[in-house]
Amino acid sequence: MAEQDDSDKTEEPTLKRLEDARKEGQVARSREFGGAAILGLSVLTLYVGGNHFGSGSAQWLRNALQFRREDILSAQPLVRTAALMIDLGTVFLPLIVVGVLAGALAPLVLGGFSFSMKVVSPKLSKLNPIEGLQRLFSARSLIETLKSVVRVALVIAVGWYTLRAQMDELASLLAEPLPRAMAHGGLMALHLLLNLTIVLVLIAAVDAPIQLWQHRKQLMMTRQQVRDEFKESEGNPELKARVRRLQQEVANRRMMEAVPTADAVIVNPTHYAVAIKYEGKSMRAPKVVAKGVDLIAQTIRETAERHQVPIISAPPLARSLYREVELDREIPVRLYAAVAQVLGFVYQLKHWTRHGGQRPDFKPMDVEESKD
Repeated sequence: MAEQDDSDKTEEPTLKRLEDARKEGQVARSREFGGAAILGLSVLTLYVGGNHFGSGSAQWLRNALQFRREDILSAQPLVRTAALMIDLGTVFLPLIVVGVLAGALAPLVLGGFSFSMKVVSPKLSKLNPIEGLQRLFSARSLIETLKSVVRVALVIAVGWYTLRAQMDELASLLAEPLPRAMAHGGLMALHLLLNLTIVLVLIAAVDAPIQLWQHRKQLMMTRQQVRDEFKESEGNPELKARVRRLQQEVANRRMMEAVPTADAVIVNPTHYAVAIKYEGKSMRAPKVVAKGVDLIAQTIRETAERHQVPIISAPPLARSLYREVELDREIPVRLYAAVAQVLGFVYQLKHWTRHGGQRPDFKPMDVEESKD
């Protein structure tokens, strides 16, 4: 039955499905990627700060090997041991910080940030031994076990190969002075860690896409689930209101972007504002590119003033354009004459602004307003 259900899941997960999964803590994660990031950044930190760690470790070792007889016979050894541990932690504090940050941030690369109490909340199903055995012997558990075996085998093989190639150098450390032997041994250890990092990075490069694919596959939906979710979303009044609000915001933003390109803004003069535009080569008739009442009308007027778009007071025409014409639609035939009068006055006004002379007057044409 489960196989049949999986085969029916042919639809990509919807945004709601992905959001619900994230709320429940179901995001793509790759332990291989996290381990590779921690080891890789730690090795990089050791390489960059090698002098700091080397000198700090040498100084710490000298301090640790120097003690007085009185300290041994008193209670001071406990205090001294605690102080030495703090000093050692201070020396390697950058390495610790890098490791912690890598472990915390690496999972965010694949699945992003996700915090859900449902992941850590107790579930009685987890105490069911039958379900526990099913999870233990499931295909996913077997794959994870196989991955772990392969990872350990590769790490052991690479580590053994690296150490075997360094056997002569390891033997020569006994004949070197202590400072030089420590530096030489540190480089050899760094070389070993670098080889191990390369192995883990390669494993992570294979595992991360697989985890993303498996996560996507797990969230796949049947056609019935998609239909049910669509019905649920359509029936959700809060979602509808949110969609309408977003649509209104987008429309208002588009309108305000169109106002500076308008030929004129016709106003009521305070309650209505309608911006019109006409391009003879591409338009059969003028179009309404922005319109609004009250606050939106005020914003349209302010935008027009900032961009020096002529504002014409023609109350009946403004109200008729607002009620009868949708955005980006041509004006109706019955308003041609009134709008043509406005555009003609705008052209005369531009000519007067450039060449001077007698300022043109504008008397709006009477427009019979629709009773709808």
